[in-house]
Amino acid sequence: MKVVLSIKPEFAYKIFEGTKKFEFRKAIFKNENIKSVIVYASSPVQKVIGEFEIDKVLKYDLDTLWNLTQEHSGISEEFYYEYFANKNEGFAIKIKKTKKYKKPKCLREDFNLVPPQSFAYWTGR
Repeated sequence: MKVVLSIKPEFAYKIFEGTKKFEFRKAIFKNENIKSVIVYASSPVQKVIGEFEIDKVLKYDLDTLWNLTQEHSGISEEFYYEYFANKNEGFAIKIKKTKKYKKPKCLREDFNLVPPQSFAYWTGR
């Protein structure tokens, strides 16, 4: 089983360029057996552009999480704290290995899914 994450295109592309090694989330999937993520680049791209393997998921208070991830966050400190506004803790998915698709895929046609607000489980091939 995999999970599909909607990620803003600027950050999705940074993942596959290798400059963003953590994907930050306010809420995380409960299934601990998830080992890989399908990356859906949200509007205006609206395509699945690749996948990555999960190294581990970090959960900490915001200051600790930022201190552990800032070097490879792919985002500014200001953006980080704005994203987590009104939260006491956050999650960071550490990216292990990426696979960018040669040709982007359609979420609806290729995965039979609609774009998730946060994430969606995918049990297909």
